[in-house]
Amino acid sequence: MAVTKEKKGELLKELNDLFSRSKSVVYADYKGLGVFPMSDLRKRLRKANAECKVGKKTLMRRAAEANKFPAVGPEMMTGPVAATFLYTEDFAAFKALYTFSKEQDKFKILGGVVGGKVVGFEDIKKLALVPTREESLAKMLGSMMSPVSGFVRILNAYKEKLQAGAPKAEAPAAPAAEAAPAVAA
Repeated sequence: MAVTKEKKGELLKELNDLFSRSKSVVYADYKGLGVFPMSDLRKRLRKANAECKVGKKTLMRRAAEANKFPAVGPEMMTGPVAATFLYTEDFAAFKALYTFSKEQDKFKILGGVVGGKVVGFEDIKKLALVPTREESLAKMLGSMMSPVSGFVRILNAYKEKLQAGAPKAEAPAAPAAEAAPAVAA
């Protein structure tokens, strides 16, 4: 079904808005993917502050050019293409896309534009595998706590060794009541 000129104008305006707000864009081939998996992807991306949009490739190119995004090669614009717009520099959206592509064989990440540079699938994969801020802090805290917890384990082992080798202490006997000496007056 042909898209009217008015509809194309509306789509171009929407794509311009998406490109203007995004920090990065990732392109993917979604050929053969059903509605429910795409809805699942969109839900995951919303949690990661990103948005997936399917549109005409020529309109995507025009909107990208209008918003100073570098032109991507034809290998990223073959077949039906979904563009994911990432609104923050967080890696959560890259992780969501990469995880989804591993779960769904029909969804293939083609590449994208990150930091003003055109990148391929391997670069997107590397970004997806970067630990999140929380994961990094947990690893750092674990590294910092490791020597302390090791020292505590050594102290506990030493304490147990001393307790095992020492004779068991018996309860002290109650002191005998002694008569108070008579005071001579």
